[in-house]
Amino acid sequence: MVAASSHGEYKVPGGKLVVADVTLDGEGDGATLSGVAISGDFFLEPDEALDTINGALVGVPASASVASMAAAVAAAVGDDVAMVGFSPEAVAIAVRRALGHSTSWGDHTFEVIRGEAEVPFMQMALDEVLAQSVGAGTRGPTLRFWEWERTTVVIGSFQSMRNEIDPEGAGRQGVTVTRRVSGGGAMFIQPGNTITYSLYVPASLVDGLSFEQSYAFLDDWVLGALRDLGISATYVPLNDITSPAGKIAGAAQKRYASGAVLHHVTMAYDIDADAMLDVLRIGREKLSDKGTRSANKRVDPLRSQTGLPRAEIIDAFLAHFASRYDTRAGDITPAERAEAERLVEQKFATPQWLNRVP
Repeated sequence: MVAASSHGEYKVPGGKLVVADVTLDGEGDGATLSGVAISGDFFLEPDEALDTINGALVGVPASASVASMAAAVAAAVGDDVAMVGFSPEAVAIAVRRALGHSTSWGDHTFEVIRGEAEVPFMQMALDEVLAQSVGAGTRGPTLRFWEWERTTVVIGSFQSMRNEIDPEGAGRQGVTVTRRVSGGGAMFIQPGNTITYSLYVPASLVDGLSFEQSYAFLDDWVLGALRDLGISATYVPLNDITSPAGKIAGAAQKRYASGAVLHHVTMAYDIDADAMLDVLRIGREKLSDKGTRSANKRVDPLRSQTGLPRAEIIDAFLAHFASRYDTRAGDITPAERAEAERLVEQKFATPQWLNRVP
């Protein structure tokens, strides 16, 4: 039995659109690709290579992974074909989306939460709870903007407390130290000087993407929002958003076994570099390693680059996100808040968690 043609699309971050129209032979686990038609606004030389790409996937099991499909395409085109703005992996992702194994932004409606100020431990817990809610299917994909209740340092899941934090400096600055579930580096946060957001999405949205690719993919929208504000923003692997004036933001990510992905970003709206360096030991080392004595030479905040109030920048981010994807207003449910409060007591505010890497 030959199934009807199905359609999938994948926009390469910073690259081109790849479209796949596929048909299947057979059903269920035994189904194979009987026809593949790849199209898009990419560049390909020689143009006859398009037939080679299409033919490479005929007969491939419909259940094949992105890596397996990409390997088949790469082997078929060899080293003499120029694929500009796309790649074998991009072709495979588009095909997987056509087959329903992967989803795209357009397959989802995103809840948008513009939260109230929360204590640092509660913010950490809410990230865990909302991500797990997406994995459990009790919540749809969600974008949440945070507010900070106090000056905070958030260290990465695998960072050493004593290596990162100067306790005397933390005391002088009135800093609360907390630890998040994702990896990456320490973030110094002062209420009103930071813009933080989290995306909670199903793993199907990043199906076939490496960690590095998924960072760029999940923040492609915010690069567009920054460009709307006149900032020529780019992604610098693995997890930085920067502009010609300096670093703007850092991202971190965690993938859960439940099938959810947590992706969160902290941006500098303004920066008190002296206070930051009074607290962060590694911050001093990073500046020394880069041959500069000033954090302001490395990080250039959004306030100086836009001249806009912080609230207007967040408004612009939300408007840009809504212009690209389906959204609806959302909120944290009472059950989610109760679970987050439990996790604060049992995990995020405990010495065991905070000092899991002493």
